[in-house]
Amino acid sequence: MLFKLRGGFSLVELLVTLGIMSLLMSILVPALAKVRLQAQTLLGLSNQRQIVSAVNLYSMDEDHRYPESVATIGFGSRWHWQSPTMLTGYKRRSPGLHRSVSAYLGEYIQDASIMFCPKSPEKYKYLQQAWDAGDEWDHPETDPVPDPVFGSYCLYWNYIGYLDEESTFQGPKFLSGGRGQSELLVSDYFGYDHWRSPNSYGSCEPMRGARIASGTDVSSDYWSFYTCAGNTEADKLGIELAGGYADGHVEKYSPSDVIAIQVAITSNGSVPYPKGMGAGMLYLPANAAR
Repeated sequence: MLFKLRGGFSLVELLVTLGIMSLLMSILVPALAKVRLQAQTLLGLSNQRQIVSAVNLYSMDEDHRYPESVATIGFGSRWHWQSPTMLTGYKRRSPGLHRSVSAYLGEYIQDASIMFCPKSPEKYKYLQQAWDAGDEWDHPETDPVPDPVFGSYCLYWNYIGYLDEESTFQGPKFLSGGRGQSELLVSDYFGYDHWRSPNSYGSCEPMRGARIASGTDVSSDYWSFYTCAGNTEADKLGIELAGGYADGHVEKYSPSDVIAIQVAITSNGSVPYPKGMGAGMLYLPANAAR
């Protein structure tokens, strides 16, 4: 006996229709996810191109000098470096320097989302407000003291990092280049053993099997993958990274084609932060140190 449902459909016909819809969904959902990921990749590349363009435009207006790095902490002669993901510092290093990236680049970049990797788990809640406030930024929900902001890209102009006992990484100072200076201006964040996720890889790019390292009052979420003593090969994480250079181009690179630097606790980059107290290792494209 064939039962008829309201609208004239039989139960069998309804089940067949539902089965076809389920099959189509099983095909379409992964395809749509792949398209979304590709769109985010293209947006991330576009973001980095716009950052490179903004920094180069600034330098052309300032006798080919790049902005000072805001990734520092301290005052006067007593200061040292902070994570290159910093968008707003704690305080000005000196009266003549800004504490925020937007104080340098706000004329060239109005939309703060350009400074945020679109594949990161969640954007920093006050990203646009902090960008618009510039040097005057103070988190509205914390004590009335100057608050920093950490983003999801690494910004390397005028930045110095610890490479090893004999050498340091020197970010570009001038548009025209210079001896010993890298040409890398910006890259995706990719590192290991950050204080927020010990013994883990961290990245703004999603990794296979990753969890979310939740943001703080001053920083965004990022993806984290725990691996004891770095046993997991980075290439097995399934991520593709990108970096932007002073000549205007942005290129992709793999986790196997990197060099490691550490945040320095001295202004000349000669001493790294003690293990477990800082940003851990930061991975740059290998050609950035040449």
